[in-house]
Amino acid sequence: MNTFGRIFRLTTFGESHGPGIGGVIDGMPARIPVDMDFIQAQLDRRRPGQSALTTSRNEGDKVEILSGVFEGLTTGQPIGFVVRNESQRSGDYDNMRDLFRPSHADYTYFEKWGIRDHRGGGRSSARETISRVVGGAFAMLYLRQMGVTVEAYTSQVGSIRLEGDYKDYDLTKREANDVRCPDEETAKRMADLIMEVKREGDTIGGVISCVIKGLPVGLGEPAFGKLHAQLGAAMLSINAVKGFEYGRGFAGVEERGSEQNDVFVPSEGGVTTKTNNSGGIQGGISNGQDVYFRVAFKPVATLLREQPTVNIQGEETTLQARGRHDACVLPRAVPVVEAMAAMTIIDNILQNKIWQN
Repeated sequence: MNTFGRIFRLTTFGESHGPGIGGVIDGMPARIPVDMDFIQAQLDRRRPGQSALTTSRNEGDKVEILSGVFEGLTTGQPIGFVVRNESQRSGDYDNMRDLFRPSHADYTYFEKWGIRDHRGGGRSSARETISRVVGGAFAMLYLRQMGVTVEAYTSQVGSIRLEGDYKDYDLTKREANDVRCPDEETAKRMADLIMEVKREGDTIGGVISCVIKGLPVGLGEPAFGKLHAQLGAAMLSINAVKGFEYGRGFAGVEERGSEQNDVFVPSEGGVTTKTNNSGGIQGGISNGQDVYFRVAFKPVATLLREQPTVNIQGEETTLQARGRHDACVLPRAVPVVEAMAAMTIIDNILQNKIWQN
């Protein structure tokens, strides 16, 4: 299960403290111009050490394209790529070799395979998301030719949240601050909270919201391939994600059908809806409206304070984590959410092309 997608497929490999992280993209359409500056910019948004709010691990995260690109265009063949690890400090994890870190994958990996890489979690490390960002960047190169955009932003950190929805904000402003929140005042409060918990050796979670604009009608494959189910599976595969909702989501359960139904109205050249409480998806199929959803991230599990735990012999002990860790993963997770959304959408678009042919 290291491969994502059906037509557009990304297979990832690598560990946090190995030589590098990489992947193979299969199914990318041919003759798509490859903007390497754009791909690298997406990685730079995810990379560690970009601000005081994130881990101080200093990685360049420079991507090397190994195949599938010729004279600036995709060839339709598998695109191989790698990002070398440059700033591992594996010794920071020596005291964790025989311990299970609370709320990490240590115990489950050890029980499933009988062996685990204790250095930063190995394959379970969020560093694996590098490959997803590269895959998502290639997907976006195709989507932007169709006029499809994918924009995510931090909408909540702890109890500090944006009021209203994405239409109330200029999402281009999300890159103007380190939190990636489109409202300057709220972003400052979020940043202050992150720095507060960081000083305490603690962590904090929150929510990333995402909107996809410009989608055609007809994406999604009922009964078990509904578009929102695919997006939910994509988001829940991201490290630290605990919840997914689209459209009105859980807030809609307090309303009546007469309040929430999206009434159809005529539009130029077709039909549209007066409201978009459905989040752009009805019956599991895109209806041409904006698709929007929210992704809940738990607090980062690694705390820079002492915690009780057990060792691999099942004996009680304590753990004092060392190393460089995020107090809040949200600012760096924004491009990961965008990447997973973009790959889900391109996969559905390409599948529709097969059906239509």
